[in-house]
Amino acid sequence: MNEALLWTDGRYFLQALQQLTDPWKLMRIGEDSPVEIWISNNLPKDAAVGIDPWCISVDTAHRWEHAFLKNKQNLIQLSQNLVDEVWKDRPALEIQPVVIHPIEFAGRPVEEKLKDLREKLAQEKASGIIFTALDEVAWLYNIRGDDVAYCPVVHAFAIVTLASAFLYVDDRKISAEVRSYVSENGIEIRDYGSVESDVVSLASGKLGTSFSPEDSRNDIQIEDVNEKGPGKKNLIWVDPGTCCFALFSKLSSDQVVLQQSPLALAKALKNPVELDGLRKAHIRDGAAVVQYLIWLDNQMQEIYGAPGYFFEPEGKHKRKYSETTKLTEVSVSDMLESFRAKKEHFRGLSFPTISSVGPNAAVIHYSPDSKSCSELDVDRIYLFDSGAQYQDGTTDITWTVHFGKPSTHEKACYTAVLKGHIALDIAKFPNGTNGHALDILARIPLWKDGLDYRHGTGHGIGSYLNVHEGPHLISFRPQARNVALQASMTVTDEPGYYEDGNFGIRLENVLIVKEAETKFNFGDKGYLSFEHITWAPYQKKLMDLTMLTPEEIEWVDTYHSTCRDVLASYMNEQEITWLIRATEPIRV
Repeated sequence: MNEALLWTDGRYFLQALQQLTDPWKLMRIGEDSPVEIWISNNLPKDAAVGIDPWCISVDTAHRWEHAFLKNKQNLIQLSQNLVDEVWKDRPALEIQPVVIHPIEFAGRPVEEKLKDLREKLAQEKASGIIFTALDEVAWLYNIRGDDVAYCPVVHAFAIVTLASAFLYVDDRKISAEVRSYVSENGIEIRDYGSVESDVVSLASGKLGTSFSPEDSRNDIQIEDVNEKGPGKKNLIWVDPGTCCFALFSKLSSDQVVLQQSPLALAKALKNPVELDGLRKAHIRDGAAVVQYLIWLDNQMQEIYGAPGYFFEPEGKHKRKYSETTKLTEVSVSDMLESFRAKKEHFRGLSFPTISSVGPNAAVIHYSPDSKSCSELDVDRIYLFDSGAQYQDGTTDITWTVHFGKPSTHEKACYTAVLKGHIALDIAKFPNGTNGHALDILARIPLWKDGLDYRHGTGHGIGSYLNVHEGPHLISFRPQARNVALQASMTVTDEPGYYEDGNFGIRLENVLIVKEAETKFNFGDKGYLSFEHITWAPYQKKLMDLTMLTPEEIEWVDTYHSTCRDVLASYMNEQEITWLIRATEPIRV
């Protein structure tokens, strides 16, 4: 009743300080007490702590319950979300259709995915599994939607047993074509709201289906998994990291297999069709980014008299147009989207574009607003973090450029970030290595000068799905130890440096993990390396060449040569001339 606190991580510290009003206090995750510890220490004994169980994972609920035991505080599941109660101007729910994700992009039919899933259920002696992660439901059933901004997923749940499969979704979203498709794959559509009662039925072994046994296309025998008789339990698989506490609470604790969803890793290990699609999507996306850079370079010179992408002369620039003609963070990001929209298979952005100038670029997840955003500035760094959803792949790229004369300090920071970016890109490492072990590679060049960044170095990326995808990641955070990198995974390479009130720098490519060729094979483990699939030229004007080793310069030159080759077919004559200049070999 007396305090209002917001917990957030390092990506949002600066943004929170700018946006939180006086009653709010910022709690820095990793520096201040975790939310459950603060509650335990600051609320009275026997206090009731309310949660919306549909918005809290099993892991989180259990962690909070354990912390509250100290002072006998109770975790209470609310029947109504209190924010919903006070959200008076909430927009009406839009009904977006479910669409089929064609096999030419998905690469694997639903029948195969269900067969593999049921084999994993049998291995764990589980008769069923509950899915609440929207990207897992979409991936398993090869469907997509438009229910969540920037993520082509459907508001839905799924339950799969050894003999049946269910999709819980608003029936108004299902066309005759989709209804026929899911039926052909042995999937029964049920009302979105019936998942709660069906979980109760699942727990008691009474979840029935309208399909006949032969329709389930299942050759695994239920009796082989769950022995019948006194004391035997009907085991249900639940992912504690993604399953909502509301559904978990319907199950008896001794009948739950609590472990990571088998779909998390299966989805992360891209099949050859998905990998091919991701490569092609990133080439088209790279062409759009380069065309945007060319356009922006011309506009900065034309409107502001900027030296441009390639030059950094001494002296002041002179604005050529009146103050009414200007480029803003929002207007230029709209132009970037327009370049992407012209590319084949474009379906929208993969997240809101971070288009940021100078001090705004130091806000890691800055979100420009058309009413208050900054005008582009010749004398300041410009950072844009953006991506797109194409039907054959999802993209994510961050680039940092300067159209005036960068300072010596800005060059040094950019080059340190570039060195870390290259160090991770060229890494070779044994099978079994996790992202926690690799994170340091991108930070060492920054650490040498006492610099660092507060976000992870890499995350998985979906195949026309979520732009952030697990279960693996490259990060200093402990959870990066949980999953080893494997061949055919995707992961980003995005070190950065952010100087509050001044500028921000980040460079981000998407990588595919692949098998590596090494001279030796110690321990017969086999080794892995990376293939980069993002294509756009690094700005040589921002590099301090004295900081780069001959090997790093060779890496940049080789990358630029390939970049020119793969993008040329998308460029007109003028654009090719610019691209050739941007990718010329570095002259030391």
